[in-house]
Amino acid sequence: MLLIKNAKIYTMANEIIEEGDILIDKGKIVAVGRSLEAEGEIIDARGLVALPGLIDCHSHIGGMNFSNNRIIDDANEMTNNITPDVQAIYGTDIDSEDFMYAYRNGITSLGITPGSGNVVCGLAFAAKSYGDNIFDMTIKNPVALKVALGGNPKGVYGRRNQEPSTRMSIPGIIKDLLRRAKEYMEKKEEAIEKGTDLPEYDKKLEAVIPVLKREIPLKIHCTQFDMLTAIEIAKEFHLDFTLEHAWGAGDYMEEIVESGCGVVFGPLGSRKSFGEARLIDIESVVELDKRGVVTALTTDAPLLSIDTLIHHAGEAVREGLEVERALRMITINPAKILGIEDRVGSIEKGKDADIVLFQGLPAYNTNARVVKTIINGKIVYSL
Repeated sequence: MLLIKNAKIYTMANEIIEEGDILIDKGKIVAVGRSLEAEGEIIDARGLVALPGLIDCHSHIGGMNFSNNRIIDDANEMTNNITPDVQAIYGTDIDSEDFMYAYRNGITSLGITPGSGNVVCGLAFAAKSYGDNIFDMTIKNPVALKVALGGNPKGVYGRRNQEPSTRMSIPGIIKDLLRRAKEYMEKKEEAIEKGTDLPEYDKKLEAVIPVLKREIPLKIHCTQFDMLTAIEIAKEFHLDFTLEHAWGAGDYMEEIVESGCGVVFGPLGSRKSFGEARLIDIESVVELDKRGVVTALTTDAPLLSIDTLIHHAGEAVREGLEVERALRMITINPAKILGIEDRVGSIEKGKDADIVLFQGLPAYNTNARVVKTIINGKIVYSL
């Protein structure tokens, strides 16, 4: 057993416990409260802040690697603009130093997604940031089907004089795939009901069926007016979805709120310039949260370093967001977006023992730093 004593616990379950204790056994949280006693290792966390392990629900670490003077991209299968059946898990290199940067900075869970070079990019999964086998590290696979609107796929295929070379072509490609998948699914269901032959197996359409059944959401890379396109597509096919990056969300607040989607905003450290990055309206996350939209923050690592996630939350606080609300955007909210809130994202009995001890309150104290990171009840980093 492992017992953390006397910490200020931000449970992310609508409770802050002063001088609280967390009891851990067999990788799980078995009790949270005060004056707990148990046999085993004891960590005196007096003066420290305990948070659930941080979560970045939109990253490419392990699939993209920009370290050691080399560029590796195993997250974009850019031979075909429609690749719904490829899985990010098979392109993930756990020897990437980005995993170490993650857990050393308190990030214990990750949503790892294909890149956005294609219109339909592939299947994302959720994993812990520490381990030596990506399949053992995996929490849930898949968690979403990634698609991309706007400049990324347009830029990749337009340079080749292939479709899509314009923004207006992209929605049609996505809708056509969804229609074909819907017809395929209905033919399968009819054949099973009647006992007739199934349609010829199609691995691309099979990958879309969980989206149509609302078992997983569409994870839609979009900015600017593409957010309205994303909402329109999801509404037509009655899909669950998230808006990813969502720079400029403040211009479409009513539509986003009405759609009921989640928003994964960021990265906040991108440069404000022409095109897709022209409007990084950090203040919009404050309004999204106020209006009840489940909002998470992302570094888009390794596009920005994974260890900047805390700084992203701090920027949201600088724009007027309450500290605890900002911390929700890097803990329980991304867990909900990934569909893994039953295991991670808050400090509650029965959940995975992913705990981070901070000196100082992150997102508020600029010098806050990680003292210990615990994943599945194991101390994986100590300052």
